Amino acid sequence: MRKFEKISKEQYEKDLKEVCNYEDIILPTRSTKHSAGYDFKSPISFILNPGESKKVPTGIKACMNEDEFLAILVRSSMGFKYNIRLCNQVGIVDSDYYNNPDNEGHIFIKIQNEGNEPLNIDKGDRFAQGIFTKYLVTDDDASTGDRTGGVGSTGKGE
Repeated sequence: MRKFEKISKEQYEKDLKEVCNYEDIILPTRSTKHSAGYDFKSPISFILNPGESKKVPTGIKACMNEDEFLAILVRSSMGFKYNIRLCNQVGIVDSDYYNNPDNEGHIFIKIQNEGNEPLNIDKGDRFAQGIFTKYLVTDDDASTGDRTGGVGSTGKGE
């Protein structure tokens, strides 16, 4: 099963209460029946000046099958027209990120303006996309660890 959900109201109180209303969180959708990506809409308005970056709390978490991940990418038009980049180039949301005890699986997307003009993002604007993808493991894979948190929670260089 794969689906998007809003974070709980309890997690919202921790992460977003100061910047938006719970009702401003919009689940990602595809624009056409053949679109690969689900468009993430910003729950906040902001201006991103050249050289600046912004960590955008989406208020969204994603449930997926164990052998899948959600790739987070900047929308093609944002990169092509405005030179907007994800700070980590491609975000990988693993299936065990969903409902983890650290942050419930809340997806944050950090973008940077590499262009020459300020970019205005209004509440509800599409700014990134998520694509569900299956992956394979090696025949001798022996991974046994469990996720306990968010970005960087599986350790550094391990």
